[in-house]
Amino acid sequence: MSTALLTDRYELTMVQAALRSGKSERKTVFEVFTRNLPPGRRFGVFAGVGRLIAAIEDFRFEKPELEFLQANDIIDAKTANWLENFRFSGSIHGYREGELFFANSPVLTVEGTFAEAVILETLILSILNYDSAVASAGARMRFAAGNRYLAEMGARRANEHAAVAAARAAFIVGFDATSNLEAGRSYGVPTMGTSAHSFTLLHDTETDAFQSQIEVMGVDTTLLVDTYDVEKAVREAVRLTDGKIAAVRLDSGDLSVAATKVRELLDSLGAKDTKIVVTSDLDENTIAGLAAAPVDRYGVGTSLVTGSGHPTVGFVYKLVSHADGDSWVDVAKESRNKTNRGGKKSAARSVVDGTAIAELVGSDSAGRALQVAMILNGKADASAMGPKGVLAAREHHLKVLKELPAAAFRLSSGEPAIPTTFV
Repeated sequence: MSTALLTDRYELTMVQAALRSGKSERKTVFEVFTRNLPPGRRFGVFAGVGRLIAAIEDFRFEKPELEFLQANDIIDAKTANWLENFRFSGSIHGYREGELFFANSPVLTVEGTFAEAVILETLILSILNYDSAVASAGARMRFAAGNRYLAEMGARRANEHAAVAAARAAFIVGFDATSNLEAGRSYGVPTMGTSAHSFTLLHDTETDAFQSQIEVMGVDTTLLVDTYDVEKAVREAVRLTDGKIAAVRLDSGDLSVAATKVRELLDSLGAKDTKIVVTSDLDENTIAGLAAAPVDRYGVGTSLVTGSGHPTVGFVYKLVSHADGDSWVDVAKESRNKTNRGGKKSAARSVVDGTAIAELVGSDSAGRALQVAMILNGKADASAMGPKGVLAAREHHLKVLKELPAAAFRLSSGEPAIPTTFV
């Protein structure tokens, strides 16, 4: 399915005007960066690369797209002809998926003619801003949860396509599973799920509901115990399985108090191996608040898929250099509070004794190089896409987290984990 119309109209008007002015084929360099991390965040996590590369591969103007554009007087015949033959032939370099980023980190560099680079702006920003927002929030949740099982359950709180992207991003930053089946099919994310309150309410008694679920799933399932009376439900779950029920779930009330009471009850009934799962509008702060409670697993939904209060990381897409004959001209926006540095930049992370101390951005940055090739002369790196790309991003993220100083993982507001230095 073409992704060509997942864009803003002004991208095409710029292409059309550039075709007329003769500047459409001028070689350019665009960069993606954020001027600031969201308030209180000490680092961001770069996500969406695999999805973006696949979307660029599908960025084609076929007959239906061209007919719509021309029928609505959005483009003229010359522009339609250019779009019909459009295939991105430039190059894209950027931070690996799962990498950490900071203010002014050049996370993506797009090189190509003005027309073919500018037309990708909206697609690039819409994917990277959302996926990175979810990944950045999810990384904080993963740290708050420690080694406890963490599941993504936000599909019902997001657009159906965003839900899949969110599950993918969450898995990259260390979540264990998702409730979203499409994320499982498309990206290999492990899936999980048992039942909701409606299943219990459907049956004449809670016992009937539990028995039905156990008959289908066996004792290696999770029973939801707070539809009616928690204590009675836990006792019944233990009785029906001879104390072998894998887990019980709490979805309401004071979760810390409830989990403590349920743990004591399970232990007194001999079900010491039964796990306790908690859900109900969790975020990184409530997860951290449950650290001392006898909780074994968390399920997170709304806060994750909305970036836990920051649904975007503020990435922008700016022209930083263009060719003028045989030479290059560095350019930069000078609008108040929206300035940026011109010129193509490289990026590296300065690491001393295994700990990152600075983000180095400039023309010659020494340290651990952060940018890799994603598309070279129109040819995409297939290893970044699909389930294999997700696993590679997850492994890379876990690796680079180890470079951060301990203060980077504080949930309280504070300065970025490391400073950005222009060199």
